[in-house]
Amino acid sequence: MDKITVNGLTIAYERQGAGETVVLLHGFIGSSAYWEKVQPLLAGQYQVIAPDLRGHGSTDAPMGAYSIDKMADDVAGLMEALGIPRYTLLGHSMGGYVTLSLAERYASRLDGFGLIHSTGFPDSEEAKEKRLQAVSLIRAEGMTAFADGLVPGLFAAETAAKSPADVDRAKEIGYRTPPQGAAGAALAMRERPDRRNVMADTSLPLLLVAGENDAVVPPARLFTAEGPNVTKAVIPGAGHMSMYEAPEQLHTVVADFLRHVYAGGK
Repeated sequence: MDKITVNGLTIAYERQGAGETVVLLHGFIGSSAYWEKVQPLLAGQYQVIAPDLRGHGSTDAPMGAYSIDKMADDVAGLMEALGIPRYTLLGHSMGGYVTLSLAERYASRLDGFGLIHSTGFPDSEEAKEKRLQAVSLIRAEGMTAFADGLVPGLFAAETAAKSPADVDRAKEIGYRTPPQGAAGAALAMRERPDRRNVMADTSLPLLLVAGENDAVVPPARLFTAEGPNVTKAVIPGAGHMSMYEAPEQLHTVVADFLRHVYAGGK
């Protein structure tokens, strides 16, 4: 991995391929490793950059609450520091919240953007309470117990049964998340605003990818935007983790979208 310091934060990122740039943002207690099956497939045609978000992986994990906007500023700052003025941004789950923040405030830098198993809705009051419970659990019992409790439910039951090694891999990535990073990110997600308007109002190409059996973000919570610029796809049988459950299918969906964005790709 490469590292670069942006606004006092050292950000780790994985860069592969060449051509037009695609940026992949991982979800909560994930890292750039979440894309390890998809990034090489896309890198045959594009330059693909997968950063570790603030508090995750090998990126710095400051103490205290984070904000989704600050995490988006980190990504925008990273791309500016790398000298890449325009790119397509795709975010998984929490990474989708970061994507929407960046799309709202830095739209001129984007060629297109997309949400993968994510939503423009804010947290409900019940979900906000669960975020606080998550922070308490992380602080009391640590990341191993937290990841062991969270990660299996991110996978569809059938795919988890078929590929337990993928569940174990996602757990392992979760174990490595700094506890203060996980807590800070949970509080950031708790306070994020409703950004369905960003999806509804954009004129940029927009990709929305749902898992057929996603118990975390059902398709209806993602598919809130309509228009000729909006591409919707459902990954059959997948839960919340299609990058592990169905990486080839996810790659096909993303590659088709990118061909549209870049008029034939590279």
